[in-house]
Amino acid sequence: MEDGGTRHLSHECRVDMMEEEGEPLTGGDGLTGAGVILIPKLPHVEFSLECRDLIGSGRDRKPNALVQVAVIDPREQYLVSHACTEIVEGSRDPLFLTGVTFPPEYPASPETLVKLTVYDVRDKARDNSSFLGSATFSVSDLLRSKDDQLTLNLRSSDGVLAVGTVLVSRVNMGEMEEGDMDHITADVQQAQKCTLVCESSQGTLNDKDNSPLTGAVFKNPVCKVYKFQTVDSKWMLVREQMEECTLSFSIPRQLLHLYIQEDMRRIQELRDLGELSPHWDNLRKEVIGRYGQVIAAYQETLAELNKITGPSFKPSCSKAQRYLEFIPINLHTQRMRVMCPRQTDAFYDVITVGAPAAHFQGFKGGGLQRLLSRHEAEKKSFSTAYQCIYYSPEHTAKAQEVLHSVGHLQPLISGLADQLLQAAQQHSMAGLREALKTLAGKTEQFVHALKDELVKSALLALHAAQPGYVTKNQNQTLPGHQGHSHQDHPSPSQRGQQGQSPPQNPGHSPGQPSATDSPVVVCNNVDGGSQTAPIREDGQTPLKRQDSIPCHKEYDEEEWDRVWADVAKSLNCVIAMVDKLQEQEPINNNQEQPIPKQVLADVITSHNPEGDWREQLCPLVVRLKECVAEVVVRARRAMTFVLLQEAACSIPQGLFLKQRRDVVFSQALAALACGFVMRLYAGMEDKGFLRQLHLVGLVAQFESLLSTYSEEIGMLEDMEVGISDLHRVAFKITQAKTDDPCDLQPVVIGRRDHYTVEVPLPRLAFQTLPHEIKEGKALQVYPVLFNVGINEQQTIADRFGDISLQERINQRNFEILDSYYKSLSDKVPSECLPCFQTQTDLKDLLGTLGQNVVTKKRKNVEILWLAGTICRRLNGIRFTSCKSAKDRTSMSVTLEQCALLRDEHQLNKDYFTRALDCMRREGCRIENVQKNIKCRKYAFNMLQLMAFPKIYRPPEGTYGKVDS
Repeated sequence: MEDGGTRHLSHECRVDMMEEEGEPLTGGDGLTGAGVILIPKLPHVEFSLECRDLIGSGRDRKPNALVQVAVIDPREQYLVSHACTEIVEGSRDPLFLTGVTFPPEYPASPETLVKLTVYDVRDKARDNSSFLGSATFSVSDLLRSKDDQLTLNLRSSDGVLAVGTVLVSRVNMGEMEEGDMDHITADVQQAQKCTLVCESSQGTLNDKDNSPLTGAVFKNPVCKVYKFQTVDSKWMLVREQMEECTLSFSIPRQLLHLYIQEDMRRIQELRDLGELSPHWDNLRKEVIGRYGQVIAAYQETLAELNKITGPSFKPSCSKAQRYLEFIPINLHTQRMRVMCPRQTDAFYDVITVGAPAAHFQGFKGGGLQRLLSRHEAEKKSFSTAYQCIYYSPEHTAKAQEVLHSVGHLQPLISGLADQLLQAAQQHSMAGLREALKTLAGKTEQFVHALKDELVKSALLALHAAQPGYVTKNQNQTLPGHQGHSHQDHPSPSQRGQQGQSPPQNPGHSPGQPSATDSPVVVCNNVDGGSQTAPIREDGQTPLKRQDSIPCHKEYDEEEWDRVWADVAKSLNCVIAMVDKLQEQEPINNNQEQPIPKQVLADVITSHNPEGDWREQLCPLVVRLKECVAEVVVRARRAMTFVLLQEAACSIPQGLFLKQRRDVVFSQALAALACGFVMRLYAGMEDKGFLRQLHLVGLVAQFESLLSTYSEEIGMLEDMEVGISDLHRVAFKITQAKTDDPCDLQPVVIGRRDHYTVEVPLPRLAFQTLPHEIKEGKALQVYPVLFNVGINEQQTIADRFGDISLQERINQRNFEILDSYYKSLSDKVPSECLPCFQTQTDLKDLLGTLGQNVVTKKRKNVEILWLAGTICRRLNGIRFTSCKSAKDRTSMSVTLEQCALLRDEHQLNKDYFTRALDCMRREGCRIENVQKNIKCRKYAFNMLQLMAFPKIYRPPEGTYGKVDS
């Protein structure tokens, strides 16, 4: 995020040096620092640089050369710093691996000038540099030059003395023909596709990146270009491209809407429970009040988020801001495109994001994993204090599932029943059969969802919580119920382990009356019988009990079975009638004409002629809908009562933990949605990938570099739960209404225990998808998390602390990854997977990963390398995280990119370290640092780096103590 002022160079001192030369500096629209561009549009200008015959500041000393690139706007005559090469040490003829790339706005005209300034860097750590010479050329000079090359004389500060030459060579990445340059060749034959190693299917990267797809979701790209030597002395071209993602904000906003709607529905369901005894009514009011507080806080946060415009990412320095706590930290995509001899044009993608964690709430008590475990143990004692039944997480999840199922299936059944009557009205036997088949399936699904003891026991518990509930007599309890106390509620001491009926009062045996039991034997008013009413503590008689709960002295435990069984019986009657009508079909087809279409909602009151299908079916269909409605009312109240008790005994901490979990999940889902969309766009033309997508789903591999010490262990505990919760997410591909970017934004629907992300595609792209995906099949993602701490805090944890959390996470997620691979092997042929130069078998890679997971080895980063390699081989989605996705993440991403160049594209081993330093010093990741903290320094000090594995250490001069 730039402030529009002076742009920093790769070394801060360079700004000072240019000012000393008397050249004014300013910002430029579309320019955000060294080597940064927007999405390129043709014509596209990129070039590489090399110097010859440099004359150093000392006769016997060869310079450590660096070239600063600036643009002179011909209209304003201001110098705008734009890019910088790496430092080439001790050479009079330096060849720079880091190239220069321009945004589409530059050049704005052929007259735009580019100034190249060469410096001799004497001390990288202190930014001590001296001016050697400079040269200037116009963009039109380069575009019109023979062989796309310019040779320019470098002039000293007085403009007189020649101090060497600089060669400017235009790079046409993706546009070159074989043999254009003898040292850069490209074989662009269309070989077997490798998505994730992704081919540029449309000829150039520019076409793909300028499509409506990428423009709708990915914004504000930065880009850097390099050329590296291969083992056979050829040259490969490499482009890094980093972008923000609009989903950083849009997904959390949508989730906040859904959170608010879900909690408001819960409040209404609690109110719909009807009249409860004073104890339960007070608990209900307290729970509703807490829900109201959460809703108000979420509405305030949403209002603040809706005011935000500008960048599409949250910088790391804002990670603890309250109104931004739902937004993922520093979420960016990064793509490396490689073009090298005798290989296809390849892409490698990774999503970088700060660890999903509740930074605003802090980590004093630990993270979600620890807090949830502790809370679950404490909930039992809370249930005693609040005199509730203890329900396990499995039972509350079941209650939520039943609520969702009945709420979802009732309107479907009602609509299908109306379709059945429509077909009957039209005398369409084929329509009848089709509607009946679907109706029967949904009704059976509905009945199956309710065949659970939890529903029956919850109905009994709710009955006991009604005003005026009493035992059979004052000394005897109903089966599975407690004596009637002065508070008219189930007593709390023992909890049904299976979510069953309430236990007895503490210190009070089931066969003896409690000292607080009412001395009056109270009976319900049934069948008009007048009974003595109970006297409550407030001196008032209780209100009339709700009609939906049977009003018997002894609640009939089998009544619920009869109620939902009536649904099946009603369906059987409908089926039998359709069978009968089918037998009459030949006669009716000869004697009856189709009845004119009527409004399905109308109830037939007049007598239709004998043999009218609709008239014969209508009473049975109406009865089916009535039975379903009655079951829904009872089931909804029963399950709401379960959730009321769960919320009541969770009041001290439960809603706080729910808010924390919402925050962490919001960050994790935004990152996953970004990764899924990027992966889908890259694989749109890969039939093998699309087949894998709908048959098995995708693995999403999260790499974490957090330590298991101090606050970061709390972050990791948050992250573990957040990534695990992503198992509740499915994706669905839809056809966009238009190609407008607004209509291509993913949409989230669902509830906390199951969300679906709908990803719209333009009509033409959507039509190319497999039938199963176009039909709306839910696409699964299997998130896995592997963590290896690498910093100085991990050194302390390894020697003196506890690393069991990291070991457990890696072991558990290895098992998930291994299970996914087995499922994939059973359902998808191996040719659907991408091909790599390294031919190690996937099964062997998994075996090696499994061995490393159980091996006791400090900072075993091979776990991360293996997991990342396996993910790419499985067509998966790659994520890399640390606390802020800025420093350690940058080291990991650049290391992975150079390892891919070495293993897959024959990067010369002598260039590996140089390539790594180039990417870390002048590449997209240092731009990410600049965007986050307005400083081009990784937040490391020398003492910290001594604890890092050597290959994760940045080059000298790129790090320092900064606020991050």
